[in-house]
Amino acid sequence: MEKRLTQATLDFIKDLQQNNERGWFQENKGRYEAARQDFLELVQNVIDGASKFEPALKGQEAKDTMFRIYRDIRFSNNKTPYKDHLCAYLAEGGRKTINPGYYLHINPNNQSFLSMGLWMPPAPELKAVRQEIDYNYEELKGIVEAPAFKKYFKEFGGEKLKTNPKGYDSDNPAIDWLRHKSWSVSYPLSDELLLSNKLSDTLISLMKTAKPMIDFFMRPLQDLNEGGEK
Repeated sequence: MEKRLTQATLDFIKDLQQNNERGWFQENKGRYEAARQDFLELVQNVIDGASKFEPALKGQEAKDTMFRIYRDIRFSNNKTPYKDHLCAYLAEGGRKTINPGYYLHINPNNQSFLSMGLWMPPAPELKAVRQEIDYNYEELKGIVEAPAFKKYFKEFGGEKLKTNPKGYDSDNPAIDWLRHKSWSVSYPLSDELLLSNKLSDTLISLMKTAKPMIDFFMRPLQDLNEGGEK
């Protein structure tokens, strides 16, 4: 069954962005709960559909993938108490995992997106992923240069080193990929799409397209967890 977001959900986020303080939020707690439920229903719909090709999502509940609306302001110069968007991370292990996965970010005024990949893995995992890229660069290149992939994902993102990582030379054909500390692709989601009956099918289709890339980055992490050596 198709699922889309409601205009009320987008309107709540817009209003929160203009009134990001506790008094207003408490007065509008009911609107937040309705928006949260609307978002959770969308995420659950996507999980159920995507689990047909992404076993890592099978049996997951949307509430375990959605991030809290409350910001941790203890070490931040920005003291606004609430996030100005709704978001969830769909991956093996839920929102707290370091595994590669699918990040859904809902922010009105055409600022929403679905991003997929591996974000800032710890040092051991980062080393293992770089080794995987070095050994299997042609496989990765084939994935991201496939016509079906390039149809939706024009650019590859993620924070990068300004210099070569230790152990890799500039003449390595994969050096640009090896400099990454994160690897991701994103697809923008217009407000029109968010309110469309095509929303959940579009999200699931994008995830299916990116699945080979997710599998590539997951492989060295699994090997590491299982104690395997390259």
